[in-house]
Amino acid sequence: MLSSSSLYAAIDLGSNSFHMLVVREISGSIQVVTRIKRKVRLAAGLDKNNHLSQQAMERGWQCLRLFSEYLQDIPATQIRVVATATLRLAANSDEFVRKASAILSSPVNVISGEEEACLIYQGVAHTTGGPEQRLVVDIGGASTELVTGIGAKASQLCSLEMGCVTWLERYFNDRSLTEENFAKAESAAHVILSSVATTLLEQGWHICVGASGTVQALQEIMIAQGMDELITLPKLQQLKQQAIECGKLEELEIDGLTLERALVFPSGLAILIAIFQALKIESMTLAGGALREGLVYGMLDLPIEQDIREKTLRNMQHRFQLDTEQAQRVRQLAEHFCQQIAKPWELNERCHELLSSACLLHEIGLFIDFRQGAAHSAYLVSHLDLPGYTLAQKRLLAALLKNQSGPVDLASLSQQNALPPLQAQRLCRLLRLAIIFASRRRDDSLPALRLRVENETLMITLPYQWQMKHPLRAEALQQEMKWQSYVQWPLFLEEQNNSRLG
Repeated sequence: MLSSSSLYAAIDLGSNSFHMLVVREISGSIQVVTRIKRKVRLAAGLDKNNHLSQQAMERGWQCLRLFSEYLQDIPATQIRVVATATLRLAANSDEFVRKASAILSSPVNVISGEEEACLIYQGVAHTTGGPEQRLVVDIGGASTELVTGIGAKASQLCSLEMGCVTWLERYFNDRSLTEENFAKAESAAHVILSSVATTLLEQGWHICVGASGTVQALQEIMIAQGMDELITLPKLQQLKQQAIECGKLEELEIDGLTLERALVFPSGLAILIAIFQALKIESMTLAGGALREGLVYGMLDLPIEQDIREKTLRNMQHRFQLDTEQAQRVRQLAEHFCQQIAKPWELNERCHELLSSACLLHEIGLFIDFRQGAAHSAYLVSHLDLPGYTLAQKRLLAALLKNQSGPVDLASLSQQNALPPLQAQRLCRLLRLAIIFASRRRDDSLPALRLRVENETLMITLPYQWQMKHPLRAEALQQEMKWQSYVQWPLFLEEQNNSRLG
């Protein structure tokens, strides 16, 4: 039986939605037991005097009655409940908080904007991969948090009074999706951002991540529309035009946008466009966690790993009893290949990292069975929680692992949106070759290879008489040439004309 004392719960009473996250700790990481989300739209209940309506409070209390059942068997010391922007603003927040605390049998803490920003940053730092110097953006229902930091330490915390629910009521209250309404919403956001933009720009960052429902919605839209996962200003402007063409909020239909998110999407989009412009953001990806994860990790007091992805890979290798030495051999060869052809094939650091991850996990499917091992590997990577990897990156890893041997499924490599399809295909080719050359599972059997490319033609130079000395791998390479030729990937082998390497 699962002991209730091993469970931890974090509840976030947001301005748009109430969320509950329940987890258990496993080997220094968290395992999600359940997530529950309810649209409450608390911010919509604020009048011009910041008085929260009785109707809005009742919606909130009713939601908490649902949450309370799950909390009954969790120790009070392992529950944390926080309220954010709307209850910071509400003149009668005490009334709501008193009853909410009674319903949950746990204190509800109305946290400051700075504390909210700090918790969001901690949640991102624990769950999101990439460079350590980052900018975090979280657009909530009534406030927007902007945080810069390096590693575990936040350097600048900003909480601004603008959110997707409040901007909906102020600038789209006629439910019209017009250029004028978007312009007003963006202009108002620019005014608020002007007070912090210079300070944030001075901090600098190497990666920007978004931790809000707006960014989650954007990811779903881009997957549905076949775009890559990087959010850019041109993509945001394109989506704004799609929204304007719909005319009315009630008629808003964008491929990938759920009905649940549609109402507050245009207002969140307007705020995000202003943020991109004011902070000169080039691109943004979706964070792996935010406020609730920050609360949970704070209760567990777990250290923040410098490289979240490395920790995830180690955990997966241990959990599924992978042969780590073999995984390293495959990675070593794949990296060697990458170094030789990185420039002509435009394999950047991001490509190197994702190929390396695929190498380290490529045998995960053997935990289930050797037969259809590649398919098992792809399934596991698709469905496992992999902190540090975005949904798009998981889809790419799954596509690479599915295609690590045998016939090539080009469709799966094209349907992922972490990388352009051509780059994904190139990584796949290198992974397949690295697996073949490392198949003896011995360090001293790895050959000294030279790779060169001409457009998509890949040529491998082998040591003198290598194929004669290694007939099983030579046979595998001949078959691989056929598999690759079937999908128009030209692959040729040649041997040096003497035994000297050079």
